[in-house]
Amino acid sequence: MARAFLFVLDSFGVGDADDAARFGDVGSNTFGHIAEACAAGRANREGLRQGALELPNMMALGLGRAAGAAGWHQAAGAPVAACAFHGAAQEVSSGKDTPSGHWEIAGLPVPFEWGYFPKAVPAFPAELTDAIIRDAGLPGILAGCHASGTEVIETFGEEHIRTGKPIFYTSADSVIQIAAHERHFGLERLYGLCQIARRHADSLNIGRVIARPFVGERAGDFRRTANRRDYAVPPPEPTLLDRLVGRGSRVIGVGKIGDIFAHRGVSEVRKAVGNMAMFDTALGAMADAGDGDLVFANFVDFDTEFGHRRDVAGYAAALEAFDRRVPEALARLLPGDLLVFTADHGNDPTWPGTDHTRERVPVFGMAPGLPGGDVGLRPTFADIGETVAEHLGLAPGRHGASFHGIIAGHA
Repeated sequence: MARAFLFVLDSFGVGDADDAARFGDVGSNTFGHIAEACAAGRANREGLRQGALELPNMMALGLGRAAGAAGWHQAAGAPVAACAFHGAAQEVSSGKDTPSGHWEIAGLPVPFEWGYFPKAVPAFPAELTDAIIRDAGLPGILAGCHASGTEVIETFGEEHIRTGKPIFYTSADSVIQIAAHERHFGLERLYGLCQIARRHADSLNIGRVIARPFVGERAGDFRRTANRRDYAVPPPEPTLLDRLVGRGSRVIGVGKIGDIFAHRGVSEVRKAVGNMAMFDTALGAMADAGDGDLVFANFVDFDTEFGHRRDVAGYAAALEAFDRRVPEALARLLPGDLLVFTADHGNDPTWPGTDHTRERVPVFGMAPGLPGGDVGLRPTFADIGETVAEHLGLAPGRHGASFHGIIAGHA
């Protein structure tokens, strides 16, 4: 049996990339700075966590060696299981956003620039919002600025309920986010509004329009629900996912994978709220996967709940909670399987601002029955996708080079 499992720890970078200066991110290091903060006692929080960062299971799979390959050597000497493989990867896509990172992991780098909105008020051009308001029959919109999703709902939620105006906001990503109340505005109406916005955003080359439904009746009680939906630009070329589905294999997307790929090349979507529930869902998908199948899982909380919020202690605790679950995934591996842990970009919680950081990402894991080894610093995330492709018996794609030979002891 040959199955593959890709687990993306969203935003878990391991050190600044070669081109970090272009993004103002020289010196960023999500893993390194979290570990240093924990060691110095700056990531302690009563009832949450204390002391040094403890990730024994991922370290045994080569996380420390992966960080060393990326240039951060403080943890590189930690013992590693004999059958583990480890390395790091550098992104070649133009942006440091979620779609670019995931598409490149799936074998398709993104050479073009996405459209972005300025840090101004309003952030959106009037011709865009006027067209959306007209076509959707809205009384207007609220916010229209760069904002944190939870904060903008707290600020404008009551006015939204009172006026019926949806909340529009953006970030450093190429995105339009639209928040609306599930009951007062209507969930299906929100989805329809996002589809209208998606059509108008195409001419601006905006990567995603995201529906952000919430519930609650007043500030302090509002909470976002699990009914988020992303309307993404489809990849311009076939990805690893398309190639697998095209030959008859199944691709099970866990979390927001389906949305990231505009539901192309994804046979089945499974969602949950929170990293631990997502891990349960991923374990279920592993159990259901058959010969030639791929389970592609995204663990988004690292990014949305802790990276963007610059919550070092929260990020550290989330990593430790994830690490405690890793043995459950390893126990589900069969001979012939491949499990890869990686990330799509960085989001250093010690870094100024709230944006992603341009970082190298770790690449580590295990393939039972194969010797593993050091896969080094890969020049593109696409090498990950090509390694999965070779493992599952696909012909090589147009981008990237497989390191499967290293894992199998042939190189």
